[in-house]
Amino acid sequence: MSTSYFQERGTPASQNGFSPASPQVGTGSRGVNALSSRITSVLSASYADLEIRGALETLDERNIQNTAETRRQIRLDVQKEVIECNGEIVKDFGEVAEQLKRIGAAIKSLNNSCADMRAHITTAARETGPVLEEATSLINQKRQIETKHQILNAFSTHFRITEEQATVLTSTAEPINEEFFQILTRVKKIHHDCQVLLGTEDQRLGLEILEQSSKQLNGAFQKLYRWIQHEFKTLDLENPQISASVRRSLRVLAERPTLFQSCLDSFAEARESILSDSFHAALTGSNSDTSHIATKPIEFYAHDPLRYVGDMLAWAHSATVSEREALEVLFVSDGDEISRSIQAGLESEPWLRGDEDQEVFDGKKALNQLVSRDLTGVARLLRQKTEQVIQSHEDATLAYKIANLIGFYRSTFVKLLGADSDVLDLFDTLQASAMRQFRANMRDHVATVQSDLAVAPADLSPPDFLDEALQTLKVLAKSYDTSVAAVDESNTDFEAVLAEALDPFLSGCVNLQKGMEQPAGAIFAINCLIAVQEALSAFKFAAERAAEMRDTVDEHVAALVDYQHQYLLHESGLISLHEALADISDTPESLKSIQLLPPFEQEALVATSQQLDDFLPSALIDAAENLKQLRNRSMVQDITDEAAAKFCEDFEAVEKKIIAADDLLYDETEEDGQPGLRDLFPRTSGEIRVLLS
Repeated sequence: MSTSYFQERGTPASQNGFSPASPQVGTGSRGVNALSSRITSVLSASYADLEIRGALETLDERNIQNTAETRRQIRLDVQKEVIECNGEIVKDFGEVAEQLKRIGAAIKSLNNSCADMRAHITTAARETGPVLEEATSLINQKRQIETKHQILNAFSTHFRITEEQATVLTSTAEPINEEFFQILTRVKKIHHDCQVLLGTEDQRLGLEILEQSSKQLNGAFQKLYRWIQHEFKTLDLENPQISASVRRSLRVLAERPTLFQSCLDSFAEARESILSDSFHAALTGSNSDTSHIATKPIEFYAHDPLRYVGDMLAWAHSATVSEREALEVLFVSDGDEISRSIQAGLESEPWLRGDEDQEVFDGKKALNQLVSRDLTGVARLLRQKTEQVIQSHEDATLAYKIANLIGFYRSTFVKLLGADSDVLDLFDTLQASAMRQFRANMRDHVATVQSDLAVAPADLSPPDFLDEALQTLKVLAKSYDTSVAAVDESNTDFEAVLAEALDPFLSGCVNLQKGMEQPAGAIFAINCLIAVQEALSAFKFAAERAAEMRDTVDEHVAALVDYQHQYLLHESGLISLHEALADISDTPESLKSIQLLPPFEQEALVATSQQLDDFLPSALIDAAENLKQLRNRSMVQDITDEAAAKFCEDFEAVEKKIIAADDLLYDETEEDGQPGLRDLFPRTSGEIRVLLS
């Protein structure tokens, strides 16, 4: 390092192109150049160089003084130190070489040991190879056997049940409990999963398990079927809390539609017998099991026929409600599950499937049908008793009330059991029977009345048979008004009643009227029609018939108005003038011919004027006397006023033509000195209106 340092510091002089031996430069100039070269070399040195910095730091550490002696010896000292360092390094490497030799000997010894161990291992491996192969084979066989054992256990656990479980499933000595249903569910799953075994090449095992599970399922369902039948025989429907096990059993048994339907049939027969006995006991007080009846028998205290029928229908309705509420728990709450079970059963027994579009199971519909079947015996006895009541009474009103009562209960049973219930046929039959009896009784009564018909009452009032018919009609209308049929806006049912209870009597009144002259005939007809109107006016459903009668009354009123009009014309003497002027037109020639007409001759016209004067003071009183037998006094006044108005119009027409003729004949009558038509007939239309107002 020192050598390189001094070499670098001595190079600048030669770099500047000067040499110490140059002959061109003097001695003084050489010293200056050397000094400048040295300064330049020092200044141009880079102290950022690590080597220079290291050399400077080394010199600083040695505390070397910058003297000429030091500068001469520094190189030698440095080289000496380098040589000493190299000697120490060589010595250290000698020690390392000794250590390496010892390590080499140890490695050689280890290699020899490893070679010996390798030889021993090779010998041991050659000797233990067959044993290891045999052990590996045995381990593999053990694993295969364990796997097969696990598969066998899993198969047995899934596809087989124990003898104890089979006994619980099929033995009738074992109860129907939660364990039974769990085992049944498992056997059904085994039966279903056998399809997987049947899909393999060897189907023998699958067929054997399928046959065994089928036998177990059939035995289980037979056991469940017999148990449900036994439970149904002892089931108390009066207690609304029906056993949950019965509901669950029905839901499960629905997977066998044939057994399920058979259970329902036997249950319906048992319930039909029980309800029939209960109904008979309610009627008579005697029961087949000689049990005590808490309530009084219907036949003992219901002496009124209508109440008797009503009590029987009320009992049937109460029994239906109780039966439906009790059975609703069985079929409606689990209806969806029963439907799914029946669907599954039909899929397993496709030969039982009927119409593809037919609904499998409807809980409410099945409930209504079962209740209807339970009521078959009650309906039979109810029909017998009700028909006896209907046929044993000749009162048409009673028969109609019974028909309405039956109609009311029919609508109630429609809400309970639906419109398709077979029980409704009973009500239709009984209602039709009651209506037939009603019509028969009414026709017998009409035939009796018609044989007694003679003449109308002297006062032209409604005859007694019509008053009696109207009283009966009011009773019938009140009964209809309280029935369900009155809700129908068409009111066709009551039209049939009117045809039987009113029309024959009106026909009798018409027959009486035919032999009467006016105004008696019209007065009699109006009195009868008004009486009928008054009887029907309280009932809205008879408004159409009342409107028809108002039209008929208006026709008879018009006839009375014409009669009164003619009466006024004849009694006043104006009829001759009115008829004579009928062919006279408004032309001058026609008007001049009026004085030539016989009624307008002087004596005749004077007589007519006098007759008119005598008639006018009591005209309205005399006219009203004609209608004194008309019961409606306001109608008498209205008819008379209308007839008087028409009379005034006729008088005004006669007056106008007389005045027109006088105007044309004024000059001639004045020359002859004869009075005019107006002078002979001085009354004016204003006077007439005042006198007849």
